[in-house]
Amino acid sequence: MGGAERFCFRLISALNEFGTDCIAFVRKGSEVEKSLPEAVSYLGLPMRTVWDPLSMIQIKRAIRRISPTVVQTYMGRATRLTRLKKGQLPIHVSRLGGYYKLNGYRHAHAWVVNTKGLCDYLISNGFPKDRVFYVPNFVEEVDPEKIGSKEQLRKELGIPLDAWLLVTAGRFIPVKGHQYLIDAFLDLPKRIRNRPLYLAILGDGPLKGQYLEKIKGTGYEERIIFPGWVNQPERYYIASDMIVFPSLEMETLGNVILEAWAMKRPVVTSSFRGAREITEDKMDAIRVPCNDSHALKKAIHSLLDDDGMRVELALAGHAKINSQFSKGVVLKRYHEIYEELTSQIIRAGS
Repeated sequence: MGGAERFCFRLISALNEFGTDCIAFVRKGSEVEKSLPEAVSYLGLPMRTVWDPLSMIQIKRAIRRISPTVVQTYMGRATRLTRLKKGQLPIHVSRLGGYYKLNGYRHAHAWVVNTKGLCDYLISNGFPKDRVFYVPNFVEEVDPEKIGSKEQLRKELGIPLDAWLLVTAGRFIPVKGHQYLIDAFLDLPKRIRNRPLYLAILGDGPLKGQYLEKIKGTGYEERIIFPGWVNQPERYYIASDMIVFPSLEMETLGNVILEAWAMKRPVVTSSFRGAREITEDKMDAIRVPCNDSHALKKAIHSLLDDDGMRVELALAGHAKINSQFSKGVVLKRYHEIYEELTSQIIRAGS
């Protein structure tokens, strides 16, 4: 699963865990459906397109049967397929995670977004300020000992114990900036402080062929690893020395940064809009300009040379997870929003 799918899965699971009587409507056959815990009740629907009439009817009937107070839709397809009357329960809350075209979202009753920049974007495009809510993403606290030690995981993953391992993750599309990271890596020495350098790029997508062609004949073919989609990226994070996130300006947030902090791993990131919002340069991450492989190369080399800085960045990032991006903090905010919106309807009807 990609970052958006993994967070959808985390959110559904967490709402259920925190006592919300939650039923998930998910696309039949999707990775989210396959990964849901047994404790989560769900309904699998086709959701073939954003205007799938069969799914629209099934969603309307299921909502009428279940009679919830809140229906929260995740991203565009689910939002467009859900049509509820305003001024009565259930409240339709649409959750956005990107700078999308907004016409397909305006019919919702309220909106949750995962960056402050997205709040400004919706409000500047005519959405009511008192109905747009900022709620960041969260990441799970994972006990590394339950997954495995760094040494054990490297043996399982086939990474030399003495190597420097850089890890990045994301769909192989232009906005993720993997091409700049690959260029930076190819320009780095094969050994730094007498340790070999490896790069694992988790994910898949249409640009994979271009990446493989770029690496071909460089002598780095065995040093750049493509494991595909990994449902438990924590294994690679724990095995790593550093997480690199080279996205371009259009990237909205960057769940990989949060996941790295949760694993107490130092981060080098491009200075895209989401990174500027959640990171502090040289405090909890090293930021470099977008689209700049040379700056990325220098930052990676410098951080590998500085053991103390890597520890400081990792600890500061982990502290920020606990204070701003923990499951408890984020779920509390969701429940506050649900309570506020439903109370408004109840008061208006009394």
